[in-house]
Amino acid sequence: MATPPARKAILDLYASTLRTSKSFSSYNFRTYFVRRTEDTFRGIQAEQDPIKLSHAYNEAVKELSVLKRCAVMNQLYGGARLAVEEQSEVRT
Repeated sequence: MATPPARKAILDLYASTLRTSKSFSSYNFRTYFVRRTEDTFRGIQAEQDPIKLSHAYNEAVKELSVLKRCAVMNQLYGGARLAVEEQSEVRT
């Protein structure tokens, strides 16, 4: 029987994933991954079966590593800010 991950481990993974999601420079990617992270962890929170919970946790760990790599690439090649984002003051 698989032992489910501890509550603290799940919360730490959620915080790391959310932090990484918010690090995207592109507005569309950032909002998508924040929303996806929240949906994923709501599903994990509602899960009762320890085997499914362990599987979902392991998948979230794998997704976090991919998300970190994608965030770095997005920061390197990110474009201009969109009109819907807060604009920083232009220094002259």
